[in-house]
Amino acid sequence: MSTQTEPCTSSITDALALPALDSLEEDRASGRACVWNGEPLTIETAVDLGEQTDAAGRVCFLRACRRHAGQAAHRALMEHAPSCEQCVDDAGGCDVGRVLLRLIREGRR
Repeated sequence: MSTQTEPCTSSITDALALPALDSLEEDRASGRACVWNGEPLTIETAVDLGEQTDAAGRVCFLRACRRHAGQAAHRALMEHAPSCEQCVDDAGGCDVGRVLLRLIREGRR
């Protein structure tokens, strides 16, 4: 069986399969709660997932609890790495792979 690899064209947000921004209530969209399970977050417990803008123009400051960020990153890396030329050749050469590995490590704290 042969595996064909492609240059990386993914983004972190695509790889993590974040919930639809339009469906997020205010606590999740503002980063006060985990984007996946709604758990209240603090500076110590939150993992920053970046700023996004939904279809209505609302700016969302996405954050997640460490456990869910780590789980999502692990799933994303297992899907991403086998088909990413950079990850196959040198995992350190892929920005997406590097960030996913960081999120996995943060999820274990």
